[in-house]
Amino acid sequence: MSEDKDAKTEQPTGKRLSKARSDGNIPVSQEVKSTAMLIGALIVVGVIAPWMAKDLMNYMRGFIERPETMHIDVDNMRTFTSSVVWRVGVLMAFPVAVLVLMALIGTLSQVGLAYTPKKLSPNLGSLNPLGGLKRMFSFNAVLEMLKGLVKIFAVGGMVAALVIPTMGHPDKIIDQDISTTLSEVHRLIVMVLFVTVLVMSALAAADYIYQQWSHREKLKMTKQEVKDEHKEQDGDPKVKGKIRSLRIERHRQRMMVAVSKANVIITNPTHFAVALKYDMDSMAAPVVVGKGVDYLAKRMRQVAEIHEVPIVENPPLARALYASVEIDQEIPQEHYKAVAEVIGFVMRLKGKRAN
Repeated sequence: MSEDKDAKTEQPTGKRLSKARSDGNIPVSQEVKSTAMLIGALIVVGVIAPWMAKDLMNYMRGFIERPETMHIDVDNMRTFTSSVVWRVGVLMAFPVAVLVLMALIGTLSQVGLAYTPKKLSPNLGSLNPLGGLKRMFSFNAVLEMLKGLVKIFAVGGMVAALVIPTMGHPDKIIDQDISTTLSEVHRLIVMVLFVTVLVMSALAAADYIYQQWSHREKLKMTKQEVKDEHKEQDGDPKVKGKIRSLRIERHRQRMMVAVSKANVIITNPTHFAVALKYDMDSMAAPVVVGKGVDYLAKRMRQVAEIHEVPIVENPPLARALYASVEIDQEIPQEHYKAVAEVIGFVMRLKGKRAN
């Protein structure tokens, strides 16, 4: 029984997941980040690098084709070197921007925008050498090693299948002019990166699914933890019951004050009681200011007797008003005639008493 009670068989609740996220415990696949960086490298090598090489070549064409026209002195060399460095720096900003953007995409696509101050605080436990040894021989460490081996063999095999046929005929490369050779090398590098991205994408998808599953498994809860959390969220039933009782009692007290100022109490005569208030100058129709059954009806009659509020027995009308009209609502038109007769009777009664 103790094992069943302590077994973590329940899926984590939204509160548990939210707390883990705020603590910085967010599932992240490093393979997804690596694949995003590889896609960035493919974009850089396949699209940006040729444009950069062409731009830099056009920029330096005058020096390469007519070097004799340059004045070789310290000032000219310093100016030329500075301009080349500046040009290269400007060009390098494009691939750097692409790689940084892909790195951000690889991270934000998994965790979104998360503020985790606890993750930034120092963790002295990480300095414990025993903890480091446990991490070295843990299941995650073994899994990372296996993933590394899979990447080496899968990517290495695919790359070898592309490169070996080309390298098997070096005479073709020698016989070609430099531009054709560079074009072939560029094409080969792009193909290698493309194949690597395909292999890594499959590994990243599998690793992402595993990381999500592993994260939820670690956050699983026992049945008791789920009950405790629901109790914490909903509040202690005893406290809630006490609060509800206090609200009901306050509502009754307010209603009794309204009953003491009513014009008439219509009764069943003992089971139902409905209190009506009517002012010809300010109200379009009589308003129900209180109603109750059994004990509450008895309390209403007692308050009415203390404050000399007339009590009229009319069982059909009392039941009808109790069922169809809520407190602080006007009576419906179908009861106008019956209520008017009761109020008229009360007013005539008060008139006789006054005389």
